[in-house]
Amino acid sequence: MLLPAKAEVARQLRRYRVWERIMLATPTDRRVRATFEDSGYTLCVLMGKRCAREAADAAERYLRTTLAAYLLEETERPGRRARRRRGPPAADRRSPAGR
Repeated sequence: MLLPAKAEVARQLRRYRVWERIMLATPTDRRVRATFEDSGYTLCVLMGKRCAREAADAAERYLRTTLAAYLLEETERPGRRARRRRGPPAADRRSPAGR
């Protein structure tokens, strides 16, 4: 798993929080909302999350822990299931050419 530099995560998290405050102060300004959503999307991409709030939480955890602790924490989080393979077991799969 590739993770961004902590300095970049900190910079994007600060940007997200600043635009969040501005958006809450002026919720009807479309340009402010668009910039806030853009900053949230950037944070989502950096942290590999689908929701800006989850990305902000993940960024805060990432910044306050070591890399190893963050990765361990991410793999142990509830709701993360191991992916199961679908289809027949590997032993039953045969190539038509290998009859």
